[in-house]
Amino acid sequence: MSMNNQTQVAVFGGGCFWCTEAVFSELKGVMSVKPGYAGGETSDPTYEEVSMGKTNHAEVIRIEYDPTQISYHNLLTVFFSTHDSTTPNRQGADVGTQYRSVIFYTTEEQNRETQDFIAELNEAEPKVVTEVKSLPAFYEAENYHRQYYAKNRQAPYCQIVINPKIEKLKTKFNNLLKS
Repeated sequence: MSMNNQTQVAVFGGGCFWCTEAVFSELKGVMSVKPGYAGGETSDPTYEEVSMGKTNHAEVIRIEYDPTQISYHNLLTVFFSTHDSTTPNRQGADVGTQYRSVIFYTTEEQNRETQDFIAELNEAEPKVVTEVKSLPAFYEAENYHRQYYAKNRQAPYCQIVINPKIEKLKTKFNNLLKS
């Protein structure tokens, strides 16, 4: 699913979308990051429905990126380095299917690359439990979730949960960050 000749789309779920949006918004070549929901049975779900675990949707982000500036492989590297892909339906204190580790591929090339990446990770312990599925539909989250970290940096959740992820990103992937 290409947006135009220069951009592509990746959809990742790595726990709370406030965290993943904050991380991927920092990367050069990322044109936009939108929080939303995917993978469930309910059409056009609300945050309340998803957060109560009633829809089987995961909190995800839709990343539009320029592959001439950042590769899908680098997006995968950041994704697997900034969340726990070895615990089913859980990221820290966030528990439930809505916080599962999942990749919804938008092309067969992404599927192959993701499967190869996970196979390499699984040569070590513990094993990756990240689901890999074709993107059925993406439902954009309510507007108040967009750029949550950028608008709420002083909130306790941002200080305790998101800041350490951003610091890890800056330390480990400085070469991939926007200047």
